[in-house]
Amino acid sequence: MTAPAPTRMLPAVTGPEPVPTLASLGPPRLLAGLDEMPRMDRVAHLARHGSLPQLTSQELVALAENIDLRGRGGAGFPFARKVSAVLDGMQRADGKGAIVVNGSEGEPSCLKDTAMLLHAPHLVIDGALLAADSLGAQEVAIGVTRTDVLHSVQRAIDERGPVRPTLRVTLLTERFVTGEGSAMTNGLGGGPGLPSGRKIRSSERGLNGVPTLLSNTETYAQLAVAARLGALGYRTAGLPTEPGTLLLTVAGSRVVEVPYGVPLNRVLALCGMDAGQGVLIGGYHGTFISPVDARTATLSRDDLKTYNAVLGAGAVLPLPYDTCPAGETVRVAKWMGAESAGQCGPCVLGLPALADQLDLAVRGGGDAALDAVQARMRAVEKRGACSHPDGTARFVASALAAFPEEFERHARGFGCGRPVTGALPVTGHLPLLPSPAPTAPSVPAAPPQERLLVDWTLCRGHGLCADVVPGIVKLGPDGYPEKASMALPARMRRRAQLAVRRCPALALRVQGGN
Repeated sequence: MTAPAPTRMLPAVTGPEPVPTLASLGPPRLLAGLDEMPRMDRVAHLARHGSLPQLTSQELVALAENIDLRGRGGAGFPFARKVSAVLDGMQRADGKGAIVVNGSEGEPSCLKDTAMLLHAPHLVIDGALLAADSLGAQEVAIGVTRTDVLHSVQRAIDERGPVRPTLRVTLLTERFVTGEGSAMTNGLGGGPGLPSGRKIRSSERGLNGVPTLLSNTETYAQLAVAARLGALGYRTAGLPTEPGTLLLTVAGSRVVEVPYGVPLNRVLALCGMDAGQGVLIGGYHGTFISPVDARTATLSRDDLKTYNAVLGAGAVLPLPYDTCPAGETVRVAKWMGAESAGQCGPCVLGLPALADQLDLAVRGGGDAALDAVQARMRAVEKRGACSHPDGTARFVASALAAFPEEFERHARGFGCGRPVTGALPVTGHLPLLPSPAPTAPSVPAAPPQERLLVDWTLCRGHGLCADVVPGIVKLGPDGYPEKASMALPARMRRRAQLAVRRCPALALRVQGGN
């Protein structure tokens, strides 16, 4: 197995002093040149990286497959499959298509994409324009949530002069859910930056209704680097099975570029830290790993699977010894509850209720309060218009599993005597945006097997459906249906159709099963 090259750091995003940079043994990657200047303008960018090659769509797919390029925004979806899906969609849409760069980082523990857009915006734009030229897309739209990032990207666009296709940057509302795919395309299209709640792929219908290649900032920057180096050159860093480098945000304040396969403890040592009481990998939809596991864990997808962890958006958050794990978890859970998009009941009511129940348990609520936390987690799972409820429940479950004695001691009134230092950073949030006006969902023709579906973006918890189709719809403790999808026996079809017609919010529909 190839040994990973040394790590490198970006200048600190939030601090006035640059972070020291280590020399790289491999070819230039994302951070090349930033040890010499805080930001690369167009001239410095071209001097360092050279001009951008042109690729056909087939060459783009082949390159992405050869280097196993994955999305760096959280899900890690193969980029080549995204490109192929968009190509198929554009063929059905008379060649219409768009490119979207997701530059929002609604989670306070993540700064890597912000760092890229502040310090090396041209590398990101290169990757987006390369993809647009390869696919024949008509527009490149970049969504950001910070004014300093907006100014940096707009300056980079101005430095390029007129380009084809159209290139623009838009400032969106800074919320945790802004980065969800449909929320991003909705916001860039002039609508509310909220998840749609519909399982419609952006490759079929994205920005302004056209097939859209949507990926995050770092993904496009990696594409620009790989296009210049070629697959073989790109593979000189990282692992044979996971080539290249990745950006990490460590402790919510430092951005580091490392090759895949680097030991986690080496990254922490570079930043002057250790694993402390444990390390949260992947941010607030991520997983805690123990200090013992942190000594042997390496930053690769395959290795982290053994710890039930994923890199996600690249956040690495060590929990120091001087802070209270239970209190930190409550603080983040409350913040996550406040960051709801405000459009589905299980999220609006369920997440704050989960946070309040966890707070009650930590304040000495007893074992019964801890049991109630488990019930609250089950009540929100798989019931949201986006992944926010599931991710929040996963974070709380991971903390409970990582620090069981801490939570038990707090629940029984003993506590730990340590303050909550804010090692897991949170921020304030803006007022909720109004939900879009409800529109009646279409009811497709019924194949042999059918299901009764709930659209969480419309459901308002009236509860009439449970009276009309008892035994099919069961209400949770918050008064909303327990499930978003329920098997519908043929004998109940007429009653289900009646429930669809009677639903005041038009949130129900009958759909054929797979």
